Amino acid sequence: MQAARHVVCALSGGVDSAVAALLLRRRGYQVTGVFMKNWDSLDEHGVCTADKDCEDAHRVCQVLDIPFHQVSWVKEYWNDVFSDFLNEYEKGRTPNPDIICNKHIKFRCFFHYAVDNLGADAVATGHYARTSLEDEEVFQQKHIKRPEGLFRNRFEVRNAAKLLQAADSLKDQTFFLSQVSQEALRRALFPLGGLTKDFVKKIAAENGLHHVLQKKEYLQPRPGKFISIEDGSVLGTHKGWFLYTLGQRAKIGGLREPWYVVEKDGTTGDVFVAPRVDHPALYRDLLRTNRVHWITEEPPAALVRDKMMECHFRFRHQMALVPCVLTLNQDGTVWVTAVKAVRALTPGQFAVFYKGGECLGSGKILRLGPSAYTLQKGKSKPREATEGPRDGPVL
Repeated sequence: MQAARHVVCALSGGVDSAVAALLLRRRGYQVTGVFMKNWDSLDEHGVCTADKDCEDAHRVCQVLDIPFHQVSWVKEYWNDVFSDFLNEYEKGRTPNPDIICNKHIKFRCFFHYAVDNLGADAVATGHYARTSLEDEEVFQQKHIKRPEGLFRNRFEVRNAAKLLQAADSLKDQTFFLSQVSQEALRRALFPLGGLTKDFVKKIAAENGLHHVLQKKEYLQPRPGKFISIEDGSVLGTHKGWFLYTLGQRAKIGGLREPWYVVEKDGTTGDVFVAPRVDHPALYRDLLRTNRVHWITEEPPAALVRDKMMECHFRFRHQMALVPCVLTLNQDGTVWVTAVKAVRALTPGQFAVFYKGGECLGSGKILRLGPSAYTLQKGKSKPREATEGPRDGPVL
């Protein structure tokens, strides 16, 4: 008789990962729970919140009668996630640390710890997502180190795992998994991929997991001015340009009517604003990413063959998917041309690409094309941003 498959499940102390571990036990697997401490922080009462989460995760393991391990990746989180977060803000971009954390901590540090130290046949998390592989296919995967380079051998992994959207479209978290490596994805299980959040809560309540149902200043201010994009007049002052992201309402003292952030100048610290939530200065249909992380292929065969490919993208979790055309550059970056102008495209966020329910991968937004307002005014040279190389359309 074959020994039970060993699955190491990441536990956060919350309901989703707790139910994921429970469901894995029900499938007959040997399950080990691991809590990752990635941050040292105190709440308003001076209590370390990570310690409370760790206690909740440990209690889950006691209820399920499974082994419990705690690991600390505070240093790795600081170096790979938080430092990047600060650097992006200092460049005037709006970062997404959740995507970077999944890439470097949960699906690199945790993955290798589970496989190399605990002898896992597979890893699991409480994310709402699915892959194209059945459990037994996951267990049959073997480690294959992927070579570096832009155009990698498409046949090195004959049964590559596709990242698929969850059954519950409102809870789908493929957006946050869009930078996960193929190596880790092929060995990952997502027990909640076919469930709704309400059903997950019901499972927790019915299985003694009630306790999981209850559940900073690092940048120096750089003052600047609020400037009207329409006539260049100074409307007020602010405490730091990195506090604002494109599209958000700017709180300008003494003004009754709302104004919205449309551009930022990292050299002067000025924030350009426009009246009206639908001002044309907020709309663009062109962006450029850094080198894209493709989940199954590097890059997709159709994109390599035709140099262009139709698909959909989003840059915020749960926003409606936007039809677009990708144009591949020689360095692995892509131009993304939206079929219709999109409001508040934001440098630093990730453009996550989808096709037919599959998450293809993502790239960080580094540059933006001219706004509809700039085009309407007939300007031949758009305002330059501080981020990214200085060729092609910019913010």
